Amino acid sequence: MAVKLDMVGIVVSDMKRALDFYRVLGFEIPEEDNGHPHVEIKHDGVRIAFDTVEVARDVYGSWDEPSGHRIELAFRCESAEELNALHLKIAGQGYEVRREPWDAFWGQRYALVADPDGNLISLFA
Repeated sequence: MAVKLDMVGIVVSDMKRALDFYRVLGFEIPEEDNGHPHVEIKHDGVRIAFDTVEVARDVYGSWDEPSGHRIELAFRCESAEELNALHLKIAGQGYEVRREPWDAFWGQRYALVADPDGNLISLFA
């Protein structure tokens, strides 16, 4: 039996705030989705779902607020210049920067930011 990654689910405390962050990353998400408790988008064949805490509580039977680093989403940029520009755009919108862009020893340009719920977002080129 083979399995295929089909969807990544993200629990959000404020749907509009979360969707606005992912819009800054370049995802096309209709504004009318801001008020929905569950939103799905498709990106390069993978679905990304956003669920409110209330939906998560209903699905999982309970909800404990996570603490610490649990998962990282990594997004490839086309170039170091594109990464730098996206990083500035994210920082300029007031989102949390965890680490400024740097040239990593493994040969990539890299930066770390956090979405509004504290999920670690890597940008690399």
